[in-house]
Amino acid sequence: MPATIKSDPEPLSVVAAGHLCLDIIPDLHRLQSGEFNQLFKPGRLIQTGTACFSTGGPVSNTGLALYLLGINVKLNAKIGDDPFGRIVTGLVAHMDPLLNNGIKVDPNVATSYTFIINPPDVDRIFLHCTGANDVFCAADVAYDLAASSRLFHFGYPPIMRQMYLNQGAELLKIMRRVKSGGTTTSLDLTFPDPSSESGRADWRAILSDVLPFVDLFMPSFEEIYYMLHRDEFEYLNARGALLDQVTPQMLSELSRELLDLGVAVAALKLGGRGLYVHCASYDRLQNMGFGRPENYREWAGKQVWSPCFAVDVAGTTGSGDATIAGFISGLLRGLSLEASLRMAVAVGACNVEAADALSGLCSWENTAARVATGWPQRPMRLTAPGWFWNEIEALWFGPLS
Repeated sequence: MPATIKSDPEPLSVVAAGHLCLDIIPDLHRLQSGEFNQLFKPGRLIQTGTACFSTGGPVSNTGLALYLLGINVKLNAKIGDDPFGRIVTGLVAHMDPLLNNGIKVDPNVATSYTFIINPPDVDRIFLHCTGANDVFCAADVAYDLAASSRLFHFGYPPIMRQMYLNQGAELLKIMRRVKSGGTTTSLDLTFPDPSSESGRADWRAILSDVLPFVDLFMPSFEEIYYMLHRDEFEYLNARGALLDQVTPQMLSELSRELLDLGVAVAALKLGGRGLYVHCASYDRLQNMGFGRPENYREWAGKQVWSPCFAVDVAGTTGSGDATIAGFISGLLRGLSLEASLRMAVAVGACNVEAADALSGLCSWENTAARVATGWPQRPMRLTAPGWFWNEIEALWFGPLS
C-alpha cells in the first residue's frame, strides 16, 4: 500500500484532556467460550488469572497511544489523592514522569476506576466509578498548554457530569475557548447508560451547541446514533447487532448531519467493520486551525471507509481510542486522508492484539512497516450505488469523493 510516512511531527503537538481512570482487568482466559452465563451467578467463586492494572479513559488511552506513536503529548485530567490515584500517576510516570504535569490531584474526590470484565467471546462489561471526572470543569483545562499545541483532544463527556449538566455549558466553554486560540479541536464520546442522568440528557441540544467548535469528531456509530436518533437506535438494536445493520446510506446521512452541525471531519468508528470518514468543504477544512491537514484541499468532500486489518483479538479495551490516536498521528504528520485512515485502523488493530489498552501498540515506524508489507484486511463488500473499491489505496470511496 503506498504511503509516505513522516516520522517527526512538530514538537508541541497534542493536549489530551478529559476522562482519566484506573482500569482493573482480571485475566479470564481460563473460561471456556460460552461459560460466562453459567458461571457468573450469585454465590459462585470464579477463578481468574492475575489482574492487569492500567490507566484508562481517553486521556490515557488516546494520550499515551499518541506518546508511543512519537507525538509530543500533554495530559490534562483530574484524580483523587488516594491509592488508586497514586497507581495512576505511577503508571504514567513509568512511561514518562513529565506526562503527569497536567494531571490535577483533588483531595476532596476519589479517583475514577473501572473493573473490566472481558470473558472470551462475550462483549465487555464495565463496573465504573466516575469519581474525580464528575467534578472536572472548564476551570481545570490547561489552556496555556492548549494554546501552544496544534491539537486539543477531549474525550468522554457523557461520563463527566459537569460536561452534560446545564445543556453542556462547561463543555461548550472549553471547546469555544480552545478553538478561539487557533488550536484544532477534537472530540470523542462514550456510550451513556440509558437509565442514567447522562443517558437522559438532551444530547442533540448539547451537540448542536458544541459541534460548531469541533474540528475533528470521532464517536462510535452507536454512540452518536443513540444521541441523535434514539428511537431508530432502539428499533434497530432490538433487531440484532446494530453495526451489522449499518449501510453506506446510513453513514452518509449521519455524517452529513454532523457536517451540517459544524464539524470539519466526521469519523465514525464501526468496531470490526472499520472506520468511516467524511470531510467537509474546502472552506471549513481551511479553518481547522494549527492542526489542519497539510494537504486539506485533497481532503475536502471525501467519503472513505476502511476495513479492519486481520488480527487475533485478545481484547478490545481502548481500541477506539487507539484508532483515534492513529488518525491524529497521521493528520499531524501531514499524511493524506487515505494514509491517515489506514494508519488509524492499523493502530486500532495492534491494540486489540493485547488485553489492555496500550501493550499491543508498536512505534509509528513499525506500524507503518507492517501496513506496507501487505498486512491483510478483513473482507468487506459494499454494493451501495456510487461506492467503489480502490485497489491501490485498499479503501472504499463514497459517491461524494
